Amino acid sequence: MPESRQGVLYGIAAYTMWGLFPLYWPLLKPSGALEILAHRVAWSLVAVVAILAVRRHWSWIRELLRTPRKVGLLALAAAIVTVNWGVYIYAVNTGHVVESALGYFINPLVSVLFGVFLLKERLRPWQWGAVGLGTLAVVVLTLDYGRLPWIALVLAFSFGTYGLVKKIAQVGAAESMTIETLVLLAPALGYVIYLQGQGTGTFGSLGLGHTLLLAGSGVITAVPLLCFSAAAIRVPLTTIGLLQYIAPVLQFLVGVFVIHEVMPPSRWIGFAIVWLALSVFTWDSLRAAHAARRTALETVTV
Repeated sequence: MPESRQGVLYGIAAYTMWGLFPLYWPLLKPSGALEILAHRVAWSLVAVVAILAVRRHWSWIRELLRTPRKVGLLALAAAIVTVNWGVYIYAVNTGHVVESALGYFINPLVSVLFGVFLLKERLRPWQWGAVGLGTLAVVVLTLDYGRLPWIALVLAFSFGTYGLVKKIAQVGAAESMTIETLVLLAPALGYVIYLQGQGTGTFGSLGLGHTLLLAGSGVITAVPLLCFSAAAIRVPLTTIGLLQYIAPVLQFLVGVFVIHEVMPPSRWIGFAIVWLALSVFTWDSLRAAHAARRTALETVTV
C-alpha cells in the first residue's frame, strides 16, 4: 500500500477513535472525573512504555536528557494536557458532549490566532473572515447557553496551546507522551492511593469489568496518538487539516443522536456559523496550498 494511503488510513483511525471517546468515559461511572483522569495518566504510561518496549526504542532518552529545554517544554505540555483531559472527561460525563465538540471545531481558528499573536504570522483576508465568523458563533452560543461556553473555550485553547508547545519541543509522539505521563505520574498515583485509602476509590471495588475499563483508558489514549503520529509523517499537513474534523463531527453526532442533548434553534444557528467559518478556513487553506505548489512547480520548470 502506498505511504500516502497508509497515512490517510492512520489519520482516519486516529480521529475516529478520538471522535468516539464520548462513548467510553460514561462507562467509567460512578468514578469521578478526577479519578478517571488519574487512572488515564497512570495507565497511559504503562501502555506507551509497553509499546516502546516492543519497538525496543530507548535510545532517545539519553539524547533528550541532554536538552533540558525540551524536558521543560514537555513538562509544560503535561500540565496543559491535564487541563484538557480533565475538562473533556468532565464535559462528557456531565452531558456536555456537544459543547466539547464545539471546542474541537473552533480549535483550528484558535491555532490561527496563536500564529498571529505569538508567532507573528500574517493572516490572509479569508482567514480573518473565518476568525470573525468563529467569534460571532461564540457570541451567539453565549446568548444561547446563557453563559460563556467555557468548556468549549478551555478545550480549544488548551489543545491549541498543547499543540504549540509540542511543535516547539519537536519530540516524537510516543517519546513525548512517556515524559508527559512521567511528570504527571506522582500526583496521579498519589490521588488514586488517597481515594483507595479513604474507601472512596472505585478501582477494584466495582467488579472486574470496571477495573479493566479504568485500565483500558491508557490504551485508548495511547493508540490514537500513535496512529496520528504515523499519519503525520506520511501525509501533508493540508490532509491532516481536513481529517481533523472527523473527531468533532463524530462527537457532535454522539451528543445529538446517542446522548440526545437538547439542541434549540439558536444553538443550531451558532453551530451553523462555526461550520461556515471552518468551510471558509478550509477552502482558503486548500487554495493557498494549491497556489504554493503551482508556484514551486513553475520555479522548478524555469
